Amino acid sequence: MSRSAPYQPLLLKILHGVSGILAIAAMITGFLVYNSFDGRFGKILIPRIEEIIDIHGTFAVFFFVTFPVFALYSFHAGNKRLLQKDSLTNIVQVGKPIWWISLQRIANTLMLIAALLAVLSGRMMQEEWLPTGQLNHSWYYIHLIAWVILVCCLAIHLLMSAKVGGAPLLLSIFSAQIRPEDNPKQWSTRLRNWFSNLSNNGGRINHLIQHNLPLAIIEIIVLVGILAALILPLIFSAGEST
Repeated sequence: MSRSAPYQPLLLKILHGVSGILAIAAMITGFLVYNSFDGRFGKILIPRIEEIIDIHGTFAVFFFVTFPVFALYSFHAGNKRLLQKDSLTNIVQVGKPIWWISLQRIANTLMLIAALLAVLSGRMMQEEWLPTGQLNHSWYYIHLIAWVILVCCLAIHLLMSAKVGGAPLLLSIFSAQIRPEDNPKQWSTRLRNWFSNLSNNGGRINHLIQHNLPLAIIEIIVLVGILAALILPLIFSAGEST
């Protein structure tokens, strides 16, 4: 790889790759679930896969497991790829390089929010709703909206990545090059340092609040939402069983 080519940290490539594959698989199977049991807003005439709800649920569960780690990495190590204080101002400079970058940052941030909505609403849905024709639940509509946002933001993410970074950026994702400081043997040390920074007067969180308050608020919303997605289904299921 040439020096001018961008370098993608190994942990980012792993988290980005695994989360991306699971998210895309969940989106595709999610559409097939909608196509099989709903189709009010348009559908494709393809054979129904009888176990499609279970398949979609499997991908969704695995994505839910990886999502908190990917979200934390994105909000801290990858925060420069997310919403910045000047992103909304720069988005009006249509056609300029900063417009492309700002659009990608906004899309990346919206993708995290939409992923949260998809995870939370999916956790709150009941498996029997769609097969029995119960299509008017609020959580199901939120799930559909989250799917549309995810598809749109993913398209913008891919298009802007190609526009901003071109072929070198896309190829760097698949590069096997690893810098010495990026070796997996160093991950435990870097993780301890990261937690140490967090406990040191707020560390990176305090830095994020001071320099990018909107993104700090979004991070809190996403993390609280992930916790809610873990706890709320347990509370509601316990209430139904009593």
